[in-house]
Amino acid sequence: MEAGRTRLSDHLSQQLDADQSIHRDLGKLILDIATAVKEIAILTSQGALAGVLGNLASQNVQGETQKKLDVLSDEILIQTFRSGNLVAGIASEENDEPIANKNGGPFLCLFDPLDGSSNIDVNVSVGTIFSIQHAPKDRSPELADYLQSGRKQIAAGYAVYGPSTMLVLSIGRGTHGFTLDAGTGEFILTHPNIQIPADTSEFAINASNERFWEAPVARYISECKQGKTDVRGRDFNMRWIASMVADVHRILMRGGIFMYPKDTKDLSKPGRLRLMYEANPMSFVVEQAGGLGSTGRQRILDLKPESIHQRVPVVLGSRNEVERVEQYHREHDSTN
Repeated sequence: MEAGRTRLSDHLSQQLDADQSIHRDLGKLILDIATAVKEIAILTSQGALAGVLGNLASQNVQGETQKKLDVLSDEILIQTFRSGNLVAGIASEENDEPIANKNGGPFLCLFDPLDGSSNIDVNVSVGTIFSIQHAPKDRSPELADYLQSGRKQIAAGYAVYGPSTMLVLSIGRGTHGFTLDAGTGEFILTHPNIQIPADTSEFAINASNERFWEAPVARYISECKQGKTDVRGRDFNMRWIASMVADVHRILMRGGIFMYPKDTKDLSKPGRLRLMYEANPMSFVVEQAGGLGSTGRQRILDLKPESIHQRVPVVLGSRNEVERVEQYHREHDSTN
């Protein structure tokens, strides 16, 4: 290893040595995920040259039209887990039901193979999100085994495929970022012990849904937009990429608040983002970096999952801003 260049494998060894309560094979599983990420990164970087752009005729369980690269990324990860003998069960956004792995292993892995895939065809950053749980011992996992609260995750993270490929993860000992060295094929620790500033002047939300927002969210965003002329006393900037990975990555790097709140646009959906393989893992990573993840009314990591594809409202990022949004929800609910 070069001086001053900590590889992902070395970092994981150090963290596992420092905490004997963590299953030793967790490091091997994360390295398997890193290998899959490198394969997906190659496909995303080639884009049209690899023939991976565009839609398929099929839809996933969410009723969303699948992109070619969605399905390819899903297949890469599933094959990685099947061949690694470390995962007893797999749950993905792209599959109706969890997939049992006959080779078994001590872990369950839940993932969104390609978050933000609507951006694929226009060459905007996309990513992979993953969550790792303990599998039941001495038997094959059942659906109920996956429905663990976010606080029971033993590791979570994401890869972002942008100008550089980064892997950001936590095994419950802080949040750390690794950049892929294309020359060596190694992930190198470039962002140790990431900390999200408690205060921020930047928010991310899809403003086109403003007419459907609940009153607490409308109040919060209105105050941000009024800036220094209103109660906030400072100006705010708005950012929105429509890729959760890219938006949350920006918040981890410099602070901010990401919001995909409950709204009235589709009353059949209590939220837009999936609890098990988007909200839970991202909240785990954010909270390990000093931020918070909330529905606006309850901390995401404390939710009791009801179904594998459950959707929830998401508000996460800089601690003081998330707490303000929660306060506005409490005040609204107490008078209605």
